[in-house]
Parts: sequence; C-alpha cells; structure tokens
Amino acid sequence: MKQRVKIVIRGAVQGVGFRPFVYRLANELNIKGWIVNSSQGVFIEAEAEVNILNEFLLRLASDKPKNSFIQSFEHSYLDLHGFGNFEIRESNDKGGKTALVLPDISTCPDCLQEIFDPGNRRYLYPFTNCTNCGPRFTIIKDLPYDRAKTTMAEFVMCPECLAEYTDPSDRRFHAEPTACPVCGPQVELWDSNGTKLLDKQDAIHTAAKYILEGKIVALKGIGGYQLICDAGSDEAVKLLRLRKKRSEKPFALMMPDIESTKKECEVSPAEERSLLSVEAPIVLLKRRKDITSAISGETAAGNPYYGIMLPYSPLHHILMKELGIPIIATSGNLSEEPICVDEPGALEKLKGIADYFLVHNRKILRHVDDSITRISAGREMLLRRARGYAPLPVVIEGLNKTILAAGAHLKNTIALNKGSNVFLSQHIGDLENIESINAFKSVINDLETFYELSPQIVVHDMHPDYVSTQYAKSLGVTSHAVQHHYAHVLSCIADSNIEGKVLGVSWDGTGFGTDGVIWGSEFMIPKGKDFFRVAHLMPFRLPGGEKSIHEVWRIGFALLYSIYGNGDFGLTGHNFKASETEIIRQMLDKNINSPVTTSMGRLFDGVSAILGIRRHASFEAQAAMELEFATDDVNTNDYLEYKIDAGENNSYIINWHPLVIDIVNKLNSGIDKNILAAMFHNTLSEIITDIAKGVGIEKVLLTGGCFQNKYLLEGSIKKLKNAGFKVYWHQRVPANDGGISLGQLKYSAFVN
Repeated sequence: MKQRVKIVIRGAVQGVGFRPFVYRLANELNIKGWIVNSSQGVFIEAEAEVNILNEFLLRLASDKPKNSFIQSFEHSYLDLHGFGNFEIRESNDKGGKTALVLPDISTCPDCLQEIFDPGNRRYLYPFTNCTNCGPRFTIIKDLPYDRAKTTMAEFVMCPECLAEYTDPSDRRFHAEPTACPVCGPQVELWDSNGTKLLDKQDAIHTAAKYILEGKIVALKGIGGYQLICDAGSDEAVKLLRLRKKRSEKPFALMMPDIESTKKECEVSPAEERSLLSVEAPIVLLKRRKDITSAISGETAAGNPYYGIMLPYSPLHHILMKELGIPIIATSGNLSEEPICVDEPGALEKLKGIADYFLVHNRKILRHVDDSITRISAGREMLLRRARGYAPLPVVIEGLNKTILAAGAHLKNTIALNKGSNVFLSQHIGDLENIESINAFKSVINDLETFYELSPQIVVHDMHPDYVSTQYAKSLGVTSHAVQHHYAHVLSCIADSNIEGKVLGVSWDGTGFGTDGVIWGSEFMIPKGKDFFRVAHLMPFRLPGGEKSIHEVWRIGFALLYSIYGNGDFGLTGHNFKASETEIIRQMLDKNINSPVTTSMGRLFDGVSAILGIRRHASFEAQAAMELEFATDDVNTNDYLEYKIDAGENNSYIINWHPLVIDIVNKLNSGIDKNILAAMFHNTLSEIITDIAKGVGIEKVLLTGGCFQNKYLLEGSIKKLKNAGFKVYWHQRVPANDGGISLGQLKYSAFVN
C-alpha cells in the first residue's frame, strides 16, 4: 500500500549536501516527491510503499551527510498526490527563519586531490570546494542558503560548473560556492600600495618566494586577513613583532602537514584528530625537546607549547605546498583590533606591517578568527570559538522570549536565541577600541538579521562601566545584570547540560562582585536567578589597580607586605627594588588606589612574581601562564601549607597567608622554583577538594579562565574524582570570558 509522508527536518541541514543526499536516496528507493530548502530547514514530501517509506525515514537519519546534524525530525502522513518523479524544488524563504547557518568547513580530501591533480580542470585553483567543504558563514547574506544569497552570486557559473551543480550524481550537486578557474574568484598579489603585480598561480608562487626571502605577506583567507612570514627566520619573526607591536605573545603557526607537525611537537591521537578535523582549529601542542627545531625561538619564547594549525583552505594548501616550511599565520590586525576582511581596510591597517598582499575577489561578509583548542583531561577544550564552530547553537530549554546576551568586556562573544536554539557568536575580542566595539555591534546586527529577531530582554555583566553593559542598557528593553562568575558557572552548566544540584568553582582574573569588590575565586551553589557564594580567597590589595595586572611584581610585593609588614620579608635574593617599593608601601599603608580583590588569577600573578618567574606581563595572564609552564617536567604530589577559615553563614575563606609563608621558607631553603610552582598548583587542587567535601554536593564543575591551565584542571579533576565527586568542565564553549554570553543567556531562563 502506497502512502505520502511529509517530513520537516530542522538543524544544520543547509550547505552540507543534504538535498543531494535526499535526492539520491529517493531515487535509489524509487520514491517520488520533492525536497526544498526553507528558511526553517528542509521540507520533504515522499510517496512510496509503506515499507520503503519506513526505510527512507530511517536512512535519512542514519546515512545523513557527515557535516550535518538534525535537531528535530517531524513527519506526518497525507493523502496520495501522485508525483511522477523526485525533484529538488526552488528554495522557499517564507516563514520564520530557523534553519541553521553552518560554520566554514575545511577542504575535503576529494577537493584536495583535485587541486593537486595536473589533469584536473581545478588544478591549483585556490577556491575549489564542494557540498562537503568550503566557506559558509563568512559568505552567507541571508537564509535559506542558496547561491543567490551568498557573495558567490556575482560569479556566474560556466557551463561545466553548471553541469556539475545540476547533476544529482555529482558531489557538487547544489554546492552553492562551487567555482572553477574559468568562472570563479581569482587571487592577485599586490604591493603595499595596492598596486597589482601578478595574478592567479603566479601570484601565489611569487608570494611564496617573498616569504622565503624574509618578507611579510598579508593573505586574505576564509574569515579575514592573516599575516604570514617564515617561522624559521629570527629576522622575519622579530620584524613582525616590531611592526605588529606584539613583543612577547606567542604567534600561531601553520605547518605543511601532520608529519612535519610531529617532527616539532608531541602529538597525541586526540590532538591529531583535532588537527585533522573539519573544524581545523589551532591546537596547543607540546614542543619536542629532543630535536633541533626548525622554528625560530622568537615565535613562542619561553612557552613549551606551540599553537599549530594545518592548511584548511585550498589557498593555504597551495601556498604551503610551494613553501614546504612552517610559517607564522597570525591574525591580520593591529593589536586588539578585529581582523581585516576587505582590501581597503587591510591596506589602511596593515600597510606598515605587510610588505605584500595576497588578495582575492570573493567578498568576506563577516570576520571570523581561527579557533583555538587544547586537549585537557583527554578531550578537546575550546579556548577560542570561531571558525569551524560558530555560529552553531547550544540548546537551552525554557526560553520563552528572544534574549540578547551582551557578553563580557574581554574575549567578548554575544549570544542570541530563537526558541531553545542559542546562537553563540564567533570570537569578537576585547571591547577596548572603536573597531572592536563596532564589530561587537555588527555581530549583534548580523544574528538579528539572519533570524529576523528583535530582543525582548537583554542580559549583561554586572560591571557598570563595561561597553557591553552600557550598550545593553541603551536598547530600551528589559535588562538583567548577571554577576560575572555566576555567568561562568551557568555557561558550564549549559555546555555540559548538567541537571540537579551542583557546586560551581569559578576562578579567573577579574569580575565585578555583588559587594563592589573584584572577585575571581568563587565557589558557588546555583539557586536559579540567585546563588550562594560558599567560599573564596581571603582578600588582598592591588597597588595601582589595573597597573598591577601588567606590573605583577606589585601584587607579589602586596602579598608579602600584608604578611611581613615593614619588616624583612625573609625572602633571600628577592626581586623587589627599594626604589620601586617605597611608593607601593605608601599606597598600601594609606589605601591609595589599592582596590581589594579576591581574584585567583591575581594570586597566580603574585606567586609568579614572588618565585621570580615573571615581574612584568606584556599580555593578559602571561605571568600565570609562565607559572603553569614552570611545572613542565616536574613530578611531585607535594603541596604547600594552607588554611581554610570559617566564614559567615556556613561559608569558607581560603587563607593564603600560610601558603605564601611556606613558599618563602622553601625558597630560602633552596627548593627549586619550578617544584614550588607545581606545589602551588597541587595546593589549589587540594583546596578545591577540601571545600567540595565540606559542601557535600556530588557534582562539581570547574570554570573560568584559570581552568584553561592544563596542570590545574587535570590535577583538580583527578583529586575530585578520587574523592568520589562527579566533575564537569568545558567542552565546546570556552571556560574563559568567551563563554560568558552563554551563561548570561542561561540566566535569562530563570527570569524571562
């Protein structure tokens, strides 16, 4: 008996070859009907015998394209229509927009094979793609996803491309960005004044030649410009640092292939999977110590890790094949600004940095940085969520209104929901200049336009002076302030889909507390829109306020001064100069510009200074990072003395005085600072476990920027699990402030 079934599939089902897959499956099973892309997803009507339709329904889910995922699958039976064949119908943009915008996908093996096949018509063509790979988020103007609504609309397909595009048996069947050397975008090499020098393969070949000669090339990639130079040349890397005004922060590297990566770094199976994944992020990898490296020491001085990615676009693959060496591939921007996406912006911003520009004429609609991941505790943790991941949603149930979450001040992302789908934006950056603020507003407008949304509620950080807070309050809709560290906790709850009672450990550098103090060492029990702050560090002062974040010796001095006063610190060979410290003593004595904090991140900074590891930080968290790096190759389970005092209302205060005194005593006794760095981390894991035992909640989550620290995270997980706790930490959303917007939106489920 024949029947007709209507199917509605929602999720990531556009831009992944879903329609061609359904078309081929229907023809294989001799099913008649049609499929159409809609702004809400994919609609299908199918007629066949009941047993065939049942197989069709099962295989739609089991055999779907690998880059797709299905959020909802609804079907209902209708009267027979009498279709004569199965067809792909013209897309329908009627109705509310719920279809998901896909991230940009790295080059697939089939396309890569074509690119390097001299007999293929796409040989060395840098814009080769198919339904399984290529740009998506960075070129889409509107939904549903069709060529006419992308930046590829201006390129008219040649007869051969059109034949592939309309052939159901071809993997480019309805591949919207498809192109070839005859009809598609092209590359050009420009000088620093924007004068065209060469085009096509000559442009790429000559750009490679200039890189090998020590020049800096600005390359227009998938989501914006990258600055590229020879990673093996001290002179080239120093020149890039000088021009980019980036004195010490590590540069990202691109390696030719996985084999060359393994020559430079230790690569676990999980790290290899991450490197080779369709998302193709930057992966933090441990540098090998048993080799003479081909990479300049200027790339990541003092850091035992490299941030490495593999080529992910055809242009990168072709260039790296020409070069055959590791390159620096860092964001094409001025310090702390968004990456450039167009030629006028690149020439204006990067002219003093890049010697040459490798450009192309496929427009980039929105900036998307490279994502960054790290394998910790055996699984991938996102440190920066951008290309390959954004803007796929996180599902949060119980959202009855449209809500905008404005995010944090640093590492900003925003979040916007449509029903239970929460769209977390790509990394925007620190909102400390007009360019970043404009990018912040543009990203909000982008998501609102994609999904035809107008926020009814806006949630923001509690800090009154943050740009994101002020923007949120300017919208004229109901607004809610969310305490920074509670947003971290709620972000991890949403990321790991945790239910029931939980103890959240939220540690970072800075967050405005409900009492006006700078928090950062919070133990919290969530209670819907409220929380109980069950533990935190004993407060200490930051002489000079924000200045101490960079001159971290001030924090170390303040910690010692609070214990020893004007007397001798007892610290042999300490690194505090009398000419510097006299004014700091007066600031502390008279409480002049010395705000109080309970920040764990600042305690890391202070301990780093006391141990003589880092006196000044040229970028955020540098001192804390180097304190972690000091644990490299140290094998000890020992920990320092510590004390947990009773606070008010059954709370706890972490008394750090014994810890600092023990550091001083052990330093004076000749114990190596690296061993003490490891003991400091071990002590923090002991403290977490002790407080968790005192609180008595089985589920413990670890969140905030401090838990990007692999040694701290893995040590804490191990101790908590050994003590019988269930432990949760971040996976697909950053533990740092890049995850704050998700936590803010989770908060709105309690108040909307």
